[in-house]
Amino acid sequence: MLPYPIRVGDADLELLRTRLSATRWPDEATADGQGPRLSRVQELCAYWAEGYDWRRCEDDLNGLGSSRTVIDGLGIHVLHVRSAEPDARPLLLCHGWPGSVLEFRRMIGPLTDPVAHGGSAQDAFHVVVPSMPGFGFSDKPAGPGWGPTRIADAWITLMRRLGYDSWFAQGGDWGAAVVDAIGRRPDSGCVGLHFNLPLVFPTQDELDEATPEERAMVARSQRYSTDQDAYAREQSTRPQTIGYSLADSPAGLAAWIYTLFEDVSDHHGSPEDVLGRDEILDDVMLYWLPNAGASAARLYWESRQEQAAGAGPRGPGPTPAGFSIFPGEAVQASLRWVERRYATVLRYARLDRGGHFAALEQPLVLTEEIRATFRELRSPA
Repeated sequence: MLPYPIRVGDADLELLRTRLSATRWPDEATADGQGPRLSRVQELCAYWAEGYDWRRCEDDLNGLGSSRTVIDGLGIHVLHVRSAEPDARPLLLCHGWPGSVLEFRRMIGPLTDPVAHGGSAQDAFHVVVPSMPGFGFSDKPAGPGWGPTRIADAWITLMRRLGYDSWFAQGGDWGAAVVDAIGRRPDSGCVGLHFNLPLVFPTQDELDEATPEERAMVARSQRYSTDQDAYAREQSTRPQTIGYSLADSPAGLAAWIYTLFEDVSDHHGSPEDVLGRDEILDDVMLYWLPNAGASAARLYWESRQEQAAGAGPRGPGPTPAGFSIFPGEAVQASLRWVERRYATVLRYARLDRGGHFAALEQPLVLTEEIRATFRELRSPA
């Protein structure tokens, strides 16, 4: 593990402003439901060019133990913050798409130093947040094969390299797929899992016997897959095609990512209400600066190849797991569906607020959900 201070050149930031000023905009949508409104994306990009401060974000990253290491031939960027508490336990936090290591920025303090944030020393963690291969400041794979199961093996290697023999893991989105794969690896060292997106898809028998609450979950998921997941179909089949636009146009990249914040965060008008423009653009910058639009999109294609090869989960997950179900999440699952797929369910909670980007939208709520899930598994490291 080597320190990796991030310092983007002034010329790169000036080029970004030049590209934004030269954006050729489409006309406005002719009806609702066709994508983000033109005015919203224009306002976001105007702020990006004129008011946004990357150096603030850069300082945040450098203050969170920014490091790099090589695993399985790829350079991996990692945020690693150790707690001062003697009984802190290691915790791996796994992001997805279009997220980044910055999703967890506001959780790291409460997780590593709970006393300073109104919590108990017994809930302290050493926090490890790696950037997925092809994302952020991690290297881009030069060939196929980097799907969730291979990433899971890489993160197991990472935790061992950091000296952690017994640890917990948390994930949502693609991070949930990686965490689930970690939990199915014997002798991984991972002793507990937490998910804010349940990888639980009901069978036909479960659909036939669904309760009203479960039917509502199914309807929500079906609406998402019918009306809102075009990005996933594109990235799982033709990531290179969309990659040209994501690499060349900052406005196009921002709109591609903003769509997800708009569609699946829990807001009442615009995602800026719960996230703020700075946090949205911080996330977009971790795709723009390293030119990671295409390489990150390929994770969808890689997962599709894994599934076609039969690499998906088989049988109940053996590692104890907790589940936090946020109301704005598109994919939800009932307790009985979860209990049929995981041998030990430590916690199942339905929350009042929050959506797909729970770490960004409700960082303190998700922090407490993680603490509550792992309390009974804790013992001095």
